[in-house]
Amino acid sequence: MSPSPRTLVIASGNRGKIREFEHLLSSLPLRITAQPEGLEVEETGQTFAANARLKALAVANATDSWALADDSGLSVDALNGSPGVHSARYAPTDPQRISRLLEALQDHDDRSAHFCAALCLAAPGDSVLLEVQGRCEGQITRSPRGEGGFGYDPIFEVDGTASTFAEMSTPEKKAHGHRGRAFALLEPQLRQLLFKA
Repeated sequence: MSPSPRTLVIASGNRGKIREFEHLLSSLPLRITAQPEGLEVEETGQTFAANARLKALAVANATDSWALADDSGLSVDALNGSPGVHSARYAPTDPQRISRLLEALQDHDDRSAHFCAALCLAAPGDSVLLEVQGRCEGQITRSPRGEGGFGYDPIFEVDGTASTFAEMSTPEKKAHGHRGRAFALLEPQLRQLLFKA
């Protein structure tokens, strides 16, 4: 017998990210909600995992529900791993972030980069339930391609596919993406937690 749906708060105000999680979690008995409006968590961690943990714990405690946070970003080899944990704060908007990154890489032939996603599931009372990380290798394109996705998706071509994330369908992105890979590690463990007697 499947358990009654549990509320899971996604520790994000980013609509694109919440939609992606709704899709990834659709087979589980969960009621997905976004974190409360106006709840800001300062991301002071030095790693994606530390930031995901900070956000998940803060949102779990604020909402008295399980919370799932992800911290993800793009690390570019020629830029010594930048923008890294500052990916979302690299510039005010997605188009400006893309333009700043392409400008920084103008004189570089090495376009190799990777996306990393750290996921953390927390429960109220400062309890970390699960932590996983996924990674996806690729190259930064010379100009944006594709209409889908968000963030740096139009300039990140996934190794071995000849497509940027923005050119991929949702199932393709789930199969190749860093968040999809992290989720593939999280999902069986989350399922166990949900179906535990």
